[in-house]
Amino acid sequence: MSKAKPNKPNKSKKPGNRGPEREVSELRIIGGRLRGSKLRYEIFQQGDDPITRPMKHRVREAIFNLISTDLEGRHAIDLFAGTGALGIEALSRGALTATFIERHVPTAKVIEENLSALSVAERAEVLVTSAFLWGKREFQGRGDGGKGKGEIILPWLVFCSPPYSFYQERQAEMLELVVGILEHAPPESILVIEADKAFDFALLPGNIAEKRREPGWLIRTYPPAVVGIWRT
Repeated sequence: MSKAKPNKPNKSKKPGNRGPEREVSELRIIGGRLRGSKLRYEIFQQGDDPITRPMKHRVREAIFNLISTDLEGRHAIDLFAGTGALGIEALSRGALTATFIERHVPTAKVIEENLSALSVAERAEVLVTSAFLWGKREFQGRGDGGKGKGEIILPWLVFCSPPYSFYQERQAEMLELVVGILEHAPPESILVIEADKAFDFALLPGNIAEKRREPGWLIRTYPPAVVGIWRT
């Protein structure tokens, strides 16, 4: 058995060497009933790539400024949920229920812990699955969807904030997912997509809106993020 040399500090390996490294951080809810509440999250790092990419505070704030008047009474769906900040922010601001889709088990567990800590767990569900698989199951042979707890059909507020690379590496799956949402979402639903400048919103159904209340994709840029909002 080898031993560390007595005159040198023992350089132990980081705990994450056997798997993804993790860094515990905090976010805060920006507005609504839970304003100022802390959200605990863990950045799981696999090599140089973060498994969880928290949306920048200013981007989240800008999104909710754009949709704040249309939030109440909706069912929020947080695809690629990560920290869960978008769905929890929606609950804070008046969404009745929420579904969080997160395939990474430890990350999903942290979302559940935050929901419990903020006393909103009874209004939410966390599904440990891929957003792509969720879409296939949700839309296959169905025309309603959008059911919160108690099987109440509500307009959706969908957040789609995947790793930016998915828009190129898994483009066909991303387009299929977005089209499925547009086709199956109940009337008066809202879809919010976060991408980057490499993604061409013209690939999606519908035109690009020039003004805020015009039909089509309302596009706003908050470098490096590009946000598109669609109202059904």
